[in-house]
Amino acid sequence: MPQPIEILVDVDTGVDDALALVFAALHPGFNLRAVTCVAGNAPLDDVYRNTRAVLSVAGAAHVPVARGASRPLIAAPRNAAHVHGHNGLAGLELEAPASNASDMHAVELMRQQILASPTPPVLIALAPLTNVALLIRMYPDVAARLDRIVFMGGSASVGNATPVAEFNTWADPEAAAIVVDSGIPTMMYGLDVFYSAAVSEDDVFALETSSVQSAQLCAKLFRHLAVKDAGQKRIPSGTIAALGDAGAVCAVIDPEGLTTQRFPVSVCTDGSRSRGQTLVDRRAHRGESELNGASLGQPVDVALAVDGGRYARLFRRTILGS
Repeated sequence: MPQPIEILVDVDTGVDDALALVFAALHPGFNLRAVTCVAGNAPLDDVYRNTRAVLSVAGAAHVPVARGASRPLIAAPRNAAHVHGHNGLAGLELEAPASNASDMHAVELMRQQILASPTPPVLIALAPLTNVALLIRMYPDVAARLDRIVFMGGSASVGNATPVAEFNTWADPEAAAIVVDSGIPTMMYGLDVFYSAAVSEDDVFALETSSVQSAQLCAKLFRHLAVKDAGQKRIPSGTIAALGDAGAVCAVIDPEGLTTQRFPVSVCTDGSRSRGQTLVDRRAHRGESELNGASLGQPVDVALAVDGGRYARLFRRTILGS
């Protein structure tokens, strides 16, 4: 059997972050070393509680969880309660154990686990990139040991927080710019694929009729998302709720289900209308701005298409253990 992939996960849990955490904890191809929390979908206290509770349900209460940034580097804090519910977890009240509460700051826990990992770990960032940017700024030599950063965020087309900006990059554009400009190998799993991996009614029914507690939790979270996605044309026909952040974790364990292309990417940190936009340069030639010395941005592997059915089946099999 191949060695499991060493991973760190940074979250703002969040309904689809919770789905991603259950998948990461249960897939045998991963060794989930640590989870770090940042404000985003919900305030930091809610994120920290939700994360520890979800890992406990998934049988991963041994995985250390640390609190990180409670607000963006510069921007005012914002959340997405209208999507994730008043507590960030669709109103579900789960008990958070004390066993997985780390007294380290998130950046320190990342540093510790990167240095202790037997192979370069993958950092999967499913939230505003504040914690990741702080790691890169505080410990650049340690961050350079990462195998790569896979972040859910950005878009090569339209946005959701604004017409051009995706929520995670819009929430902390300066942090996103630091990560994209870092030179660390990076993959952007953005809105171009976010809604294309989605589960069907049959998938959710199989989860909610399972005797496994983590499967039942996933079903409740999908039901919440289904209400949000109802009547919208963002998800494929025949599906009811997107995997969302969980799709980015699927892409790490099953990269053949994802189509990526490397493009120069930069993040817009100025301008009231374009702030948080990921500028993906898909041109086949240099333009006048570059001929006059402007930077094209750092190369990033941008996800452009996904086999959504493949990832839905992967998620279902992993959660049900079959």
